[in-house]
Amino acid sequence: MTRGQRKANGSFDLSESPSHLLKRCTQFFGDLYAHEIGTSELTKQQFTLLAALEHNDGASQTALVDITGIDRSTLAEMVRRMLEKGLLGRERTEEDQRANSVVISPNGRKALRTARTASDRAEKAMLDSLPPAERQRFVKLLATVAAAGEAWASNGHAAPRGGRMRRRRV
Repeated sequence: MTRGQRKANGSFDLSESPSHLLKRCTQFFGDLYAHEIGTSELTKQQFTLLAALEHNDGASQTALVDITGIDRSTLAEMVRRMLEKGLLGRERTEEDQRANSVVISPNGRKALRTARTASDRAEKAMLDSLPPAERQRFVKLLATVAAAGEAWASNGHAAPRGGRMRRRRV
């Protein structure tokens, strides 16, 4: 907690809480993305999964948990539903017959292109709320905090509730 969050009377000011402000920024982006994606059925988390697969096609579901930060059970359910929609393909890996390799289908690639355009517009709209000179710095600071979180988790800190980070269900 930062010094400015506690008021003289001992009350807590959410408007100065970094964790609360990050949550509000995430909600803002989610609203912008939903507006931009329109009637498409691809959620932001599904877009995240497809974007991760674009550079890691054939990755195991376990690897995708690490790459995306989506918890294991949520990711497994997402993959199941995206298989049903024809957005993904899945097969057992040669190295470990217990692990699944996930690939993007042609329909998934088409959905990814549409969602990427929506995500780009939403990110632009979100960054437009900042002065132009601060936008790149803001993204770098977010990357710094995210990297610190990854380092913290990889240094043996217990992950909350069975996943690397607590995530909202899809």
